Amino acid sequence: MPKSYRYELKMKVRDYECDLQGIVNNANYQHYTEHTRHEFLLSQGISFADLHNRGIDAVVARITMQFKVPLHSGDEFISCLNVTKDGVKYVFHQDIYRLPQRTLCLRATVDSVCVVNGQLVRGVEELDKILSVDIS
Repeated sequence: MPKSYRYELKMKVRDYECDLQGIVNNANYQHYTEHTRHEFLLSQGISFADLHNRGIDAVVARITMQFKVPLHSGDEFISCLNVTKDGVKYVFHQDIYRLPQRTLCLRATVDSVCVVNGQLVRGVEELDKILSVDIS
């Protein structure tokens, strides 16, 4: 595992997330990364529902996933993230490791943008502040 992550969330694979080959279906990795982002933002006092009610929508613009080693039913894993800013995008760098060996299973990059009252914006000050992202 890299030196440090901004946030880490431990989870466990559920039976219904696996496909006929007995491995986690690729679509579920997107659920894992999304759940990790939401929990991270909640840990920072940011609620998607509250943002939406104020006309601010953080939406995914692009996801890139590199599948390394599959997860299986019952596996415990840790989903980790860091976040940077690139122009109008908040870029979440996310990795998933199977426990206890910390075997890399997934490496993902998620580009998210903010839309305020229907208009794409460069950033949202409160998000930039909480996420410690420099928008200059």
